[in-house]
Amino acid sequence: MTHTLLATIATLSYLTAAVFIGLRLFRKEGWIPERRLALAAGFAGLILHSWVLWDSIFSSAGINLGFYHALALTSWTIIALLLVSSLTKPVDNLGLILLPVAALSLILEANFAEIDFMRPSASWSLKIHVLLSMLAYSLLTLAAVQAILLAVQDRQLRGRHPGGFVRTLPPLQTMESLLFEMISAGFVLLTLALLSGFAFLENMFAQHLVHKTVLSVLAWLVFGGLLIGRFRKGWRGRTAIIWTLGGFVMLILAYFGSKIVLEFILKP
Repeated sequence: MTHTLLATIATLSYLTAAVFIGLRLFRKEGWIPERRLALAAGFAGLILHSWVLWDSIFSSAGINLGFYHALALTSWTIIALLLVSSLTKPVDNLGLILLPVAALSLILEANFAEIDFMRPSASWSLKIHVLLSMLAYSLLTLAAVQAILLAVQDRQLRGRHPGGFVRTLPPLQTMESLLFEMISAGFVLLTLALLSGFAFLENMFAQHLVHKTVLSVLAWLVFGGLLIGRFRKGWRGRTAIIWTLGGFVMLILAYFGSKIVLEFILKP
């Protein structure tokens, strides 16, 4: 099958899974798909997504991490973590937002190719740094979407008008616990990613890396401060949501913001 056809089928699979999740969350009457149908459609999209990435990113010249390819690879990591976690934890509702985003990343990757190779000769330390960074970003993305759902749930419960959507979510305490589990794991990975960068890369404050480094460190401080506040002062609710989204915005600017500047604005 061609690259475009694979990307199209993967996109439709992701959107089908998102529709199934939406029906489960919002529909009160008529046919309501079982949870396993949404997961099956999501995993089908993930398998095809893997095939698309293998076809477009990995080659004898190296690993192509151009902007749209990196976006598709990051979305694959996020969806993989989401679906695997959904097998044991009630986090599949996050797919209502993340699955359409992954579908969009595939559409962009299939239509707007950019080349930015990581050579096969790249050091193992650089590859480890990239892997840790991607895993940290993906986990903290899940945390950010969890924070958004938590904000909606908290607002409706405070207004004493919980709709059908809120009733389908786990209890507020469970949602908060899941949020901090994601943040804790993401913070550990982000710490390791920064340490590996400072230890193995020649200059983390080189001109093309300085903004990425500074924003990543600031995000690390935000998430670290949130975890300390949770442990020492019991931070929760709106405070946790604001800090989570603030740290996430910094991470977006650190990685994708810097790639946009380097590949689209400053590109000769």
